[in-house]
Amino acid sequence: MSGSREPKDVVAVTGELISTRRVGAFVAHTFVAAGIAELARPGQLVSLAVGDDASAIVTRRALPLRSVTPSGTYGGTVEVVVDPDADAGSAWLAARRLHDEVSILGPLGRGFPIPTNPVPVVVAAVGAGAASTVWLVETLRRAGCQVPRVVIGGEDERRLLGVIEARRLVGSVTTVVPDAGAGEDLAYRVQVALDATLRQHETALVYASGDVTSLAAITAAAQRHSVPVQAAFGVPMPCGTGLCRACALPVANAAGEVTPVRCCTEGPVLPADRMAWAQLLEVSA
Repeated sequence: MSGSREPKDVVAVTGELISTRRVGAFVAHTFVAAGIAELARPGQLVSLAVGDDASAIVTRRALPLRSVTPSGTYGGTVEVVVDPDADAGSAWLAARRLHDEVSILGPLGRGFPIPTNPVPVVVAAVGAGAASTVWLVETLRRAGCQVPRVVIGGEDERRLLGVIEARRLVGSVTTVVPDAGAGEDLAYRVQVALDATLRQHETALVYASGDVTSLAAITAAAQRHSVPVQAAFGVPMPCGTGLCRACALPVANAAGEVTPVRCCTEGPVLPADRMAWAQLLEVSA
């Protein structure tokens, strides 16, 4: 498989905001980011500076790339999806207006590894983690992989991201929201949907993205069918450069020894079967 990048490929730019729009509960921003757009792969991140002289917030947010355009009228551009309800820093970023400039660092981390030989795969994504789903599916199809179905989950209908675009590419998209009446939360519902998908379709690999709880449920469903999972972990990444180590995830090696792995640099895409899930879920609770 191919898909990772070396640290030397990281570029720092000042990106001008040239397009902004509401996408359900989210905000999609497109920035001019020549150099980053040419290098980026699905699943990778960009780190955006948050806050200015008029703000009490001075930090960064690491966000998955929704899409890139290596060339065009403005040169290279990148699109990110911001959840304005996530925290004060994300709300500040979502409120940026056309022609505002933001410091951008990227592409960061390990993207989704793409099979070198065509295989059937399934994609499952939850919430803002679904940002790169369409780009990933396009990349997989160019590599000759069959993508019989995509599962997209959200806390409500407004948080189902990329459904229309995915249907244009795949045709078969399962959407999932919690069922409060039945006492079924989002993670459980996604797990049930993926389990049904894997019973119906021969699958060599599951690509997943979302929060820790959802990824744990996705991994459990895939393990019942002996299907490996490459998962993009949506956890808070305060710096996006690996310096603060606040996004460390517990990962087990072949000997079962657990070591911390920085999500923003060694991730965000990691083999789900290597995660120390009990430890990770306890920390995330």
